[in-house]
Amino acid sequence: MPKLMWTGRGKVVNYHKKVPFRFLDFKYNFGEASENKIIHGDNLEVLKSLLPYYEGKIKCIYIDPPYNTGNEGWIYNDNVNDPQIQKWLNQVVGKEGEDFNRHDKWLCMMYPRLRLLQKLLSDDGAIFISIDDNELFNLKFICDEIFGASNFLGSIVWEKSDSPKMDSKYFSGSHDFIIAYGKNIDNLIINKIFSEEIPEHYNKVDENGRKYYLKPMRVMGGNVSESLYYPMIAPDGTEVLPISSKGEKTCWRWSKKKVAEESNRIEWVKSKNGWSLYFRIYADTRRGTPPMTVWHHQEVGSNRNSKAEIKNIFGENLFDTPKPTALIEKILQLATDKNSIVLDSFAGSGTTAHAVINLNQQDGGNRKFILIESMDYCENITAERIRRVGGNFNYYELGEPLFINKELNPKIELKRIREYIYYSETRQPLEVDDEYYLGTYNDTAYYFCYNHDENIILDRNLIDKLKDNATKKVIYASACNLSGKILFDKNITFKKIQRDIMEF
Repeated sequence: MPKLMWTGRGKVVNYHKKVPFRFLDFKYNFGEASENKIIHGDNLEVLKSLLPYYEGKIKCIYIDPPYNTGNEGWIYNDNVNDPQIQKWLNQVVGKEGEDFNRHDKWLCMMYPRLRLLQKLLSDDGAIFISIDDNELFNLKFICDEIFGASNFLGSIVWEKSDSPKMDSKYFSGSHDFIIAYGKNIDNLIINKIFSEEIPEHYNKVDENGRKYYLKPMRVMGGNVSESLYYPMIAPDGTEVLPISSKGEKTCWRWSKKKVAEESNRIEWVKSKNGWSLYFRIYADTRRGTPPMTVWHHQEVGSNRNSKAEIKNIFGENLFDTPKPTALIEKILQLATDKNSIVLDSFAGSGTTAHAVINLNQQDGGNRKFILIESMDYCENITAERIRRVGGNFNYYELGEPLFINKELNPKIELKRIREYIYYSETRQPLEVDDEYYLGTYNDTAYYFCYNHDENIILDRNLIDKLKDNATKKVIYASACNLSGKILFDKNITFKKIQRDIMEF
């Protein structure tokens, strides 16, 4: 598969692995106890901090990243003198980043974030990304690489504008795109659209008042199946074969057996050319229909609607291009169930969480949201919106890193390190409060023999303290004075601190 090349690619293609793991510091909760999270901090580092707890668990991701028009105020914009972009590029790609164009910078920013989002997505999950023409094709290339071209679901055209801009020089842009990928398309289910409205082409009514339309029984083209080439008896007793108007031999869509079983759906129509055979397709809203790829503003809202929503909540327009809640609700209707976790790592005004709240109210669901916002308005706009629309959440700030200069950070509470170690081994939450013992999982006992003030050695004396009936032991310590034979005989796996601590 071809890969997109840009200046700086080599420095960022594996950069997500180098992002330091940082803990999230809980600040407060709003409303009832909740699993909803709003997190303030650089979204690249926050995404890394979520991995130990949410890797492979996010059912639906929606992001609205900067479109990179060249005129935005985002911190990775085209202004090479912006101190934040200079700091980030210098750290990641070195001084060569000073010469990057805005597309290089945008790709350098997006690539590692998409790599982490792919890890967080569940095997039956999907990601939806809003974008416009400025980076559409670049985004498609890197998403094909990261998510797999075979997992591409489609490109949705959203009618964002309900009227032309009269000062446009060439064309008045009326749409944006949303590109969608599954983590594993074979496991993905996109929910169908259910509506009480019956399309106009269901233009006939049967004796019971049910609407239907007619579809020709004769195959219009393609290969001819001999088993489906047979005569049918018209109402006047004549035989009718599946022959085209040009005299070409075709075949029927149904076998003789199915024709007999579905005789109540058979309908003959006579014209000047003779009898034609049709079958009825009934309107059935319970079946649902696949979603189409053009979404009109009357259905999902426009930029005008989204600005009105923000003004209704805050009394003023705070964002130039927020997304309408109905747009995100439709994505959630297609890609979530009632207990899904939904992630938005470019949270902005909090539309995604607002949509989750609305949809839960509509269908009695228990969806959870995780919002990440790097800008300083996270607390007084993003979180404030969720407060005002009746949501509940826990609010976090990005905290200290796990390691400093490859050593465990002495500022981190030991309990949090123990939680991290146990989860990295078992993917289970820590429930034991003990000096060394972390817990037992799958008949393996786990121990973390460490404190910030001393090195603890794995020796016979330490083993005598570690009482557990598990078949196998995994023991973290600063060093080991036991021979390989003793470790083997006692079924102990020694892991050295810091070397063997898993880094997400």
